[in-house]
Amino acid sequence: MLIGIVQHTPHWVWWLLAALVSLGVSQTQPRQRTLRAATAMPIGMAALSFYGVVSIFTQESIALVAWAAAMLAALAIFHAVGIGSKARWLAAEQRLLVPGSWLPLVLILGLFIIKFGANVMLAMHPDLRVDGLFAVSVSFAYGAFSGIFLARGLAMWRVARQAEPSSMAY
Repeated sequence: MLIGIVQHTPHWVWWLLAALVSLGVSQTQPRQRTLRAATAMPIGMAALSFYGVVSIFTQESIALVAWAAAMLAALAIFHAVGIGSKARWLAAEQRLLVPGSWLPLVLILGLFIIKFGANVMLAMHPDLRVDGLFAVSVSFAYGAFSGIFLARGLAMWRVARQAEPSSMAY
């Protein structure tokens, strides 16, 4: 069965996976980023997960509630524990110094696995599209990953705001 799934997966999915892994691995190295660049990926990944929910579960409005609840809970929890707080604002360069982290790779792969797994399940069992429990489960997972991404992006803003307000470049 696994071989059949791999064989029937379009080739572009594997290229996308390679690009996502490359993006995630690049996040393991310290780098200087503008505030916009540092927050673009968290916002983009959250938007993609939201799109994943609304494009699959059009008939299950509870899916949006599950996504939002999980996103807000994860955002609050990871914001409270200080995710991304090791970033530093470099006033002279007008940039953030973002330390390397494996977390973005884990989150990117987590979202990919959820999307891939949900699509495989839907291809094998199209009736799951209107299954409330399936919709809530997948949407909750999407939302949780989105909340963690957004907490990390919010941390970048927090670090920059704590710097001299006149030295920030957006």
